[in-house]
Amino acid sequence: MWGARWRRAGGAGRGRGPWLLAAGVATALAGAGCASSHPAVTAAPTLGRPAGVFAHGKGFGQVRPPEIFNGGDPTGLVSHITWTSWGGARASGTGTGEYVGPSQSVATGSQEPATVVAFDRGTCHGKLMYQAVEWYFPSHGQRFDPHRYENICTGSYVPAQ
Repeated sequence: MWGARWRRAGGAGRGRGPWLLAAGVATALAGAGCASSHPAVTAAPTLGRPAGVFAHGKGFGQVRPPEIFNGGDPTGLVSHITWTSWGGARASGTGTGEYVGPSQSVATGSQEPATVVAFDRGTCHGKLMYQAVEWYFPSHGQRFDPHRYENICTGSYVPAQ
């Protein structure tokens, strides 16, 4: 940085070199002083981590992933996710998932709009993350259930399947 600035200013002509160096140092010191007077920026939480039965999934360990796949059958995939919130107690978004109705086989499921909720924000293995995720299909009368989810800190289902 200093070399490029030095060359753009016309080199080390008489009296220029020390002035440019002093100005650069003053700018750097002022910036350092300002940085310490502002609160630290906190990293955004990730969506869990690839662990347990979700170790080979997609989207885990990422911030605002566009796709979540738990590694199971097609009902474990939500794609084209648009997050409307992230970083608070809950993150929510909408995407497309495989809906399989009661008494229906996975092979006859259909792609439907799904609502995704990431929650239980906290620290897992020393990293800030949403430790739980759930998705559901409001057009089929489903609602968010904080007692049924994927624990994406431990890599397991709650309740156990």
